[in-house]
Amino acid sequence: MRALRHPKPEDIELTRVLYALSDPVRLDVVRRLHRDGEATCAALDCGRPKSSMSHHFRVLRDAGVIRTRTDGTAHMNELRRDDLERLFPGVLEAVLAVPEGSEA
Repeated sequence: MRALRHPKPEDIELTRVLYALSDPVRLDVVRRLHRDGEATCAALDCGRPKSSMSHHFRVLRDAGVIRTRTDGTAHMNELRRDDLERLFPGVLEAVLAVPEGSEA
């Protein structure tokens, strides 16, 4: 299995983070990781197609919002909460404070 690429903290850009969080599916993934902690891709897909979710996980990973590690055949995802808070204090908490369903 190929290694997954993650940006170094100093390469994380606010515009990419905000873009990643602007999609309702990706925001749902981030909310669930925030609430429940580390989870597999399968636990976060909510029945959505694997190909679609692979795209969403890649956008979140490339933006520096999540870190994905391989555990056997599963991909485990976690929020890069510490990196995001250090780089952009309060941004993640502000986005997550918006009530679910009121993003539109």
